[in-house]
Amino acid sequence: MKTMLNETTDCANQALLAGEFFNKLSPETLRGLASLQHASSYPANFVFLSEMDSPEGVYLILSGEVKLSVNSSDGRRLILRIAKKGEIIGLASALSGRPCEMTAETLYPANLAFIPKGEFLKFLSQHPDFFQAVTQELSHNYGTVCEQLRIVALSSSAPEKLARLLLDLGRSGQMTESGLRFRFTFTHEEIGEFIGTSRETVTRTFGIFKTRRLVNFQGSTLTIPNRAALESYACI
Repeated sequence: MKTMLNETTDCANQALLAGEFFNKLSPETLRGLASLQHASSYPANFVFLSEMDSPEGVYLILSGEVKLSVNSSDGRRLILRIAKKGEIIGLASALSGRPCEMTAETLYPANLAFIPKGEFLKFLSQHPDFFQAVTQELSHNYGTVCEQLRIVALSSSAPEKLARLLLDLGRSGQMTESGLRFRFTFTHEEIGEFIGTSRETVTRTFGIFKTRRLVNFQGSTLTIPNRAALESYACI
């Protein structure tokens, strides 16, 4: 009975470690990683990691989404990206030993698993497939941040920036008869923090998009009726 219970627990823990990153790992590595995690539930809008914090470990996103941002001394914020289930937060600082380079805040209620830095680094040295997956994850994160900076710094207009952001957020959406549909709960101020512009500019640009039927809102759901039309605004 005890063996069966342990096997059931292992299966449950491995089920939590789902996502593109964890799909690269062997069953043995997944079992070992699940045994290290200390899972906790967090409310929405909870900052669990701040810039310049000492690197005490990494967080695995078991459910929910996490907003990653950098902040200036005068209170301005640039949102870099939204991390989702199956991603690891705090990789770079845990590996380098340097203070955290960004702030991590839950977007919705989330379940996160913390792994202390020492245990994480030891596990990394003992499992080659985990080491390879972490390397690929760091490369992916770097590319994602570069793309976000490209949107903010190199896009020539607010409509282009907003169109690029919506298309990026829509990658995880669902195609329906009415168009590409996805959950969208960001305020206009937060959108401004994504694309480096003011809340007023975001509101005005959304008004243009609605008038030209490039987007449609129904509660917390955003639909892009014609992806090609929005891509023309994004200069894609």
